[in-house]
Amino acid sequence: MEKKKLPLAGVRVLEMGSLIAGPFASRILAEFGAEVIKVELPKNGDAIRNWRVLHNGTSLWWYVQSRNKKCITVDMRTEEGMDIIKRLLEETDVLIENFRPGTIAKWGLDVQTLDVINPRLITCHISGFGQDGPYSDRAGYGAIGEAMGGLRYLTGYPDRAPTRVGISIGDSVASLYSVIGIMMALYHRDAQGGGTGQEIDVALYEAIYSLMESMIPEYDKKGVIRERTGSVLPGIVPSNIYQTKDEKYIVLAANGDNIFQRLLKVMDRSDLVGDERFLTNDRRSQHVDMIDSMISQWVNQYNLSDCLDVLNNNGIPAGPIYNAEDMMKDPHFQAREMILEVSHPDVGSMKVPGIVPKLSKTPGEVKWLGPQMGEHNIEVLKEIGLTEEQIRLMGEKGII
Repeated sequence: MEKKKLPLAGVRVLEMGSLIAGPFASRILAEFGAEVIKVELPKNGDAIRNWRVLHNGTSLWWYVQSRNKKCITVDMRTEEGMDIIKRLLEETDVLIENFRPGTIAKWGLDVQTLDVINPRLITCHISGFGQDGPYSDRAGYGAIGEAMGGLRYLTGYPDRAPTRVGISIGDSVASLYSVIGIMMALYHRDAQGGGTGQEIDVALYEAIYSLMESMIPEYDKKGVIRERTGSVLPGIVPSNIYQTKDEKYIVLAANGDNIFQRLLKVMDRSDLVGDERFLTNDRRSQHVDMIDSMISQWVNQYNLSDCLDVLNNNGIPAGPIYNAEDMMKDPHFQAREMILEVSHPDVGSMKVPGIVPKLSKTPGEVKWLGPQMGEHNIEVLKEIGLTEEQIRLMGEKGII
């Protein structure tokens, strides 16, 4: 059977970014067929090559973050290096960069120059605070965006200092918004006949801020400042974490009105079925401590697997809290191809996360894991007219 063309086949992306926000966005595009050319500075490369857990001197995160990408080394701060970038941009659809605003303009890639080089170019800027405004020139990592965007204030317990989510959520959410923006800009340019590119401005703090539900209107109209509530979702009852008999934890979300009535029957509390205190969510919110205590006592009678069986068999949303080992063993992760096994010459066979989202006709794929530094220098640079001798001399001069 003929292999279907991936949905972004024919789209070329130049990634001039580092660490998370820019590279994660281009990774998603690469998984769905875009030709992504990642540009790294010679010698040092992307700092994520050395982050967290290393294998033979290279981060395992790197292999996932840069899968399906071609990697070239170019010193963009030199005239010869910038000439390479400009020649690449002539045939590029999307430029992704996540430097501090103004950085690539200082290197010679201001808006006017980019428009002359390639008027069809879509440029996605990812930064801490956006390309304008009084804070635009500030350094801004994802942690700062999470703090100022409102997430950190709500994370943790009310009697303790704010804490963080255990991953770089601010960067990753900004990456997702970047992909959304890029897809809309491509659609406008190509499907709607716009014909020209445009700039996309994604700020880390705004990406997080956009997730804050009704926080602003609640304060504006009612003066309500939402506070930290630990494992409880405020105003949504019941939705909490409960400990099982074997000292594991289960998340139980029976906050639908009919679902809660079913839960009462499952817990052998038919005496409370139809009780006006528990018929609606707003009424249950007034009795959260009583409800949580009742559920905790019931859950604690069961081991985790037995408790999940009872709840799932009765249509009550519940699930275990997984670590990496739990995910690897779960048959559903396997059946949904969310654990892929891919080979790499430097690490051998390695299990990596599957692809999201799943498309029925043109699903994404993992072609290869993160390349070595400059692995595609010759291939990519020959495409723009450089000879192998020119490429060799540039390497000796430290330009690539």
